[in-house]
Amino acid sequence: MRPRRSRRAATVKRRLTRIRRSSPLCRPRKHVAPSSPDLWIVLRHEVNRVNEVNNDRPKNEGPTFAELGVREETVEALAALGIERAFAIQEYAIPIALRGSDIIGRAPTGTGKTFGFGLPIIDRIKSADEGATGQPQALILVPTRELGLQVARDLEDAGKTRSIRVLPIYGGRAYEPQIQSLRDGVDIIVGTPGRLLDLYKSKHIKFDQIAHCVLDEADRMLDLGFSEDVEKILKLLPDEERQTMLFSATMPDTIMSLSRRHMYRPVTVAADVTGPDQEAANNTRQLVYMTHAMNKVEVAARILQANGRGLTIMFTRTKRAAQKLADELDFRGFAVGSVHGDLGQNARERALRAFRAGKIDVLVATDVAARGIDVPDITHVINYDSPEEAETYVHRIGRTGRAGATGIAVTFLTWEDLPRWKIIVKANSLDIGEPVETYHTSDHLYTDLDIPEGAPAALPSEKRSRDGLSAEREDDVEGPARSKGGRSRGAGRGGGSRSGGRDGGRGSSRGGGGRGRSEGGRSDGERTERPARTESTESGDGEGGRNRQRRRTRGGSSKPEGAPAEARSKETSGEAGRESAPKANASGGDQDAPARRRRRRRRPADSGSED
Repeated sequence: MRPRRSRRAATVKRRLTRIRRSSPLCRPRKHVAPSSPDLWIVLRHEVNRVNEVNNDRPKNEGPTFAELGVREETVEALAALGIERAFAIQEYAIPIALRGSDIIGRAPTGTGKTFGFGLPIIDRIKSADEGATGQPQALILVPTRELGLQVARDLEDAGKTRSIRVLPIYGGRAYEPQIQSLRDGVDIIVGTPGRLLDLYKSKHIKFDQIAHCVLDEADRMLDLGFSEDVEKILKLLPDEERQTMLFSATMPDTIMSLSRRHMYRPVTVAADVTGPDQEAANNTRQLVYMTHAMNKVEVAARILQANGRGLTIMFTRTKRAAQKLADELDFRGFAVGSVHGDLGQNARERALRAFRAGKIDVLVATDVAARGIDVPDITHVINYDSPEEAETYVHRIGRTGRAGATGIAVTFLTWEDLPRWKIIVKANSLDIGEPVETYHTSDHLYTDLDIPEGAPAALPSEKRSRDGLSAEREDDVEGPARSKGGRSRGAGRGGGSRSGGRDGGRGSSRGGGGRGRSEGGRSDGERTERPARTESTESGDGEGGRNRQRRRTRGGSSKPEGAPAEARSKETSGEAGRESAPKANASGGDQDAPARRRRRRRRPADSGSED
């Protein structure tokens, strides 16, 4: 056994010496290099072709928007964006929506539904120059914040020539800017159901002039639990001459029942085309590696140094893992940001802006936070943690295949992920071989992804050309942080109306009976402390609660010598005999509860026995 181990160790040592790398975990997997030089050229050409984004996209052969009846101003705005022809769902939906009919649209996510319902709305509403009153004329309901921002941005670009005002409304940011924008006047509102209901209940938003309503991604909205809120909003909208459009990737029974209740003779249009996520799964080069949990970050650091790599999204399973990975990559010199549920809205929007602007080229995200992210020029998607569902896998790698773009998708698997991965492969009919055991020293990792030989664990300083997340400004969209107790804490417990109401309540509503009950069984010192406690509250020392003040005064603080006389002078004329006859005073409280009456009878009796 000893000679065999020696031969294996010598083989490993020679191989590591030849490739001038070392493995801290285990030996590299044996890999057979291509023997033919032509094969090397073919592999390198394939990688370069995949990394050329937006150059080889298939041309859209659909009709122009002018042929579909879209206004000339809108066509000019779209032409400025480089959009001239319509996709399938737009070709079917726009002419029907321009007539004002209700529509049920079924199309996969990312096939152009936004312009399918957005362009007819922009053409049919009035702008501020055309006499709009400033009240919202169209309402678009979306399930997530990121999708709402994307839709609002697209509609604002399409209506720029007519100065159409589009306002995104969603939770997680301050109310005041949204309220101020509503007061200034808006034409289209794109919002999530929860925040819309909050603004409606506070009477900051009105729905009486809504003539167009759209439910975008209706199936996902109902899956996230917004069914009841959507029903409430639809009931608040005017029914007369309202156009309702519903777009969804699937049509479950809940969607059909919703359409029957709130739509009038809807026209169903369906674009039976391959969704961009599925299209990306078919066109994207997919690689699957079996990695060790302790070596995944080393493999990822090498992949991020591949030649021709552009923007990259890395998916993790949990929020904690996302932040941990982002911190590790930032320590290694990569321009990285993160988007997950533990971050505030300020940090999430800042990371997305920096990613779109190219200030960072790596975005670490969770599945929920990445919904609705549509960023062009993404070349690589890395599933740092294996997806748990087949649909999640398609959605993840679809980030790099938007509108015909191509890219590379890399999935890391651990040995515990294998059973679930087999189900994903079978459900999506993926033509992928068995996962290859891979470490950061494996030869095939460098040849598959065109990684320079000898790539270090950290990004070299001469290659750190990105500005980084710190170069992106941080907009305060959440508003100032509120104190734990809120406004009522300072106003209610301070020396304001709360203390005044307390004094009034003690003197009037509870009356002399309340005073007599509380003071009838007490000594002189306890009776004389009440005025002092009221004075301290009026002077502003009322931060503690009412019970806290009572306990504080019972603790035996020094009593002024003239306080008993002042306190007794403020009481009624019958209070002068309380000191000499406490027992009679206690028995005379007929209005007291039995428990308090028994307690007072016992206490004076004890004091009398001591005398």
